[in-house]
Amino acid sequence: MDKQTQGTEIYQRLVDTIGVTIESARQKAIQAVNNELLSANWEIGKYIVEYEQHGNEKAEYGSALLTNLAKDLKARFGKGFSKSNIYLMRQFYLKYQIFQSVTGKLTWTHYAELLGVSDDNARGFYEKQSINENWSVRELKRQISSSLFERLALSKDKNGVLKIAEQGQLITEPKDIVKDPYVLEFLQIPEEHRMTESKLEQRIIDNLQTFLLELGKGFSFVGRQYRITLDNDHYYVDLVFYHRILKCFVLIDLKTKHVKHQDIGQMNMYLNYFKAEENTEGDNPPIGIVLGADKNDILVEYAIGGISNNIFVSKYQLYLPDRKVLEQKVKELITE
Repeated sequence: MDKQTQGTEIYQRLVDTIGVTIESARQKAIQAVNNELLSANWEIGKYIVEYEQHGNEKAEYGSALLTNLAKDLKARFGKGFSKSNIYLMRQFYLKYQIFQSVTGKLTWTHYAELLGVSDDNARGFYEKQSINENWSVRELKRQISSSLFERLALSKDKNGVLKIAEQGQLITEPKDIVKDPYVLEFLQIPEEHRMTESKLEQRIIDNLQTFLLELGKGFSFVGRQYRITLDNDHYYVDLVFYHRILKCFVLIDLKTKHVKHQDIGQMNMYLNYFKAEENTEGDNPPIGIVLGADKNDILVEYAIGGISNNIFVSKYQLYLPDRKVLEQKVKELITE
């Protein structure tokens, strides 16, 4: 290596080292600003609540207190002190009265979304999941609107619901990654529209980032129309993923109609093939999800009975669920 080339490489390392320092400093500055903003908003909320307690005046959203505060604070300090924002600061203190329970890993905008969730269990879940999965505010809003907490909670008993509310969703076994139903409203397909399986698959591929968010933490996309050849016959798995936490392949077969027992048998064949031909050292047994527009639970129970592979049958829906209906079902589950 000549001196000029060596000098260039040494200089480039200098630039890279300085770059790392600058990026680190910027991240620390952003984090410091965020922590101060959270602290300030919490304290403002505390002052409002203490004022109420001494003056017997409730700062409900339509109260004169919030209106006057918004007017006076905006006049003195500018933007950021709308009536709705001040109301959120008050709610922030009421829901997190110990400031140490507030995490600097989330922004004020995250907390503003979380405060819109009235149920304490659901809010706790979304807060933990936002941290665990590093959700952006946009991702958090989508998961709340798709009633992720309620969909997961209804597959558990009372203790399971309270556990995910406290810790978030912990993935330790295959069933932990499965939802029923899956909400695919982001595909923007009208319910009455007749959709072929290939077109449904293409819509999912076109919206893969959002579909991965719906699948949950740990999924990595491997491929579509994954070919399997047996005795010179070719079969194709619609979607193949790898789950980094469970260390296994996840195969998804799409059905735009009722799931039939033949669909389950075909998935069982795919899983046997993957175990024998695709798994490498360290891989756990693959998981199969038959995802259909509808299913008969009794048929599924009989079709899966006796199968040792991890096969799950779930429905998908093309619209956001009625959150109030699901919330009521979860309340009944907790109180029964």
